This record gives sequence, structure tokens and C-alpha cells, in this order.
Amino acid sequence: MILLVGLGNPGEKYARNRHNIGFMAADEIVRRHSFSPPRARFQGIVSEGTLDGEKAIVLKPTTYMNESGRAVGEAMRFYKLTPADIVVFYDELDLEAGKLRIKTGGGAAGHNGIRSIAAHIGSEFRRVRLGIGHPGVKERVLGHVLGDFAKADAAWLEPLLDAIADAAPLLATGKDATFANKVHLALNPEPEKKTKTKEKDGDS
Repeated sequence: MILLVGLGNPGEKYARNRHNIGFMAADEIVRRHSFSPPRARFQGIVSEGTLDGEKAIVLKPTTYMNESGRAVGEAMRFYKLTPADIVVFYDELDLEAGKLRIKTGGGAAGHNGIRSIAAHIGSEFRRVRLGIGHPGVKERVLGHVLGDFAKADAAWLEPLLDAIADAAPLLATGKDATFANKVHLALNPEPEKKTKTKEKDGDS
């Protein structure tokens, strides 16, 4: 069983914020894989489904970002999971917009949602970092993170969310590196290789 957690802030006011890209990824997984209708549980919104034959729960904490760990800890204890069974999707300032990285463990790197989860369940959970880009100067960070995605961002945001949802079953079976690679290839398709036409009649 796997617990997929999307981080964000609840309410329409925050719905399109860059800080809510984790919620957006969670919503796309639920939609793509026909999970159950959302319901309130574990201080969050929960949907249930199956990914590659494995039971999967998608959780969006409604505690606000800084207290995300309360919801994650409650769900983890209820389902008797370990941190390794938990995958958290969240925004990453220090990644170029549209890039994705996945790792297990590590520090919070200034992300309050990750800090809260680590405080409640320890640091050895799986993290999917979704790049939102850096505004360039520290003074603009807060406005950038809590600002809405621009219309132009749809050009990379929608393909990224599609690729994450498409590859999500790989997370359920622990194929994290394959998941990251599949997303990368979906966003950066390799150019078609020209087929050789002179391999017959002794040509080489």
C-alpha cells in the first residue's frame, strides 16, 4: 500500500498558487486513475484507488502547509505504514520550472510543509520535488511562491501534471528512478533516430 500526499493550502484563494502544485499533482492522479470521490478524513481530503495492483491513498492535508505533518502522521498510523510507504509531492524553488526530482530522506531546505512532516514521522519518506523556479532575489520569494501560476505557465505545468499521473503506478511498486525517468522522457522526447536504409546487398 502507498500513501501519496500532495502539499498545498486549502481554499479557493490558494488554488492556483505555485505553492499548491502538490495539490494539483494529487488531483491529476485521482482523476487519471479514477480514484474514489474525495472525502474528509485525517485532517485532510482523501481519495482511494489502485495503482499497478497496489492499494493507493491520495491525501491532501487541509491543515494549511505549515501543519501538514499532522494529517500525514494520522494517516500513516491508521494504515500502519512506514515512512518509506509515503510519497510527498511539493513545490521546489531551487528547481527550474517544470523539472522534477525524487529522493528519499534529507532536510527540509526551508520548506515548511516538509519540515512539519519530518517532525511528525521522521525524515525518511519519499519526496517528489516539483520545480517552480526562483524569482531571482530573496525579497521576491514569498510573493512568487504564494502567487498564482501565470497563463503562460500552462505550457509546462499541464504536461508535467499529465506525465506525473501517467507514471504514478511506478511509485506504487517502488520504481522511483523509473518514474522520474518516464516523466523526464515524456517532457523531453528523444528525437527519432533515422533508420539505416543501406544494410542490404553487402552495404555497411
